Amino acid sequence: MQIKPCDHVPASPHAATSKGCEECLALGDTWVHLRLCLHCGHVGCCDSSKNKHATRHHASTGHAVIRSLEPGEDWEWCYAHQRQVG
Repeated sequence: MQIKPCDHVPASPHAATSKGCEECLALGDTWVHLRLCLHCGHVGCCDSSKNKHATRHHASTGHAVIRSLEPGEDWEWCYAHQRQVG
């Protein structure tokens, strides 16, 4: 699969604002994998997690691009295009 560039990727991505899923930590819940919103630094859990906070964050804010926060992974995903962009 060819990874295409995306103009939704912010020029200056934000750093993580938390070491875990912000909402799950507040709830005392767990997650499977973590995703970083490049637009604001929000850390949410992936769609394999029961709460899907990263996708919920996108739905509530419109922030389009996330990056995996898993060790050894450096891919990015654009919700607007529904494809990997980095």
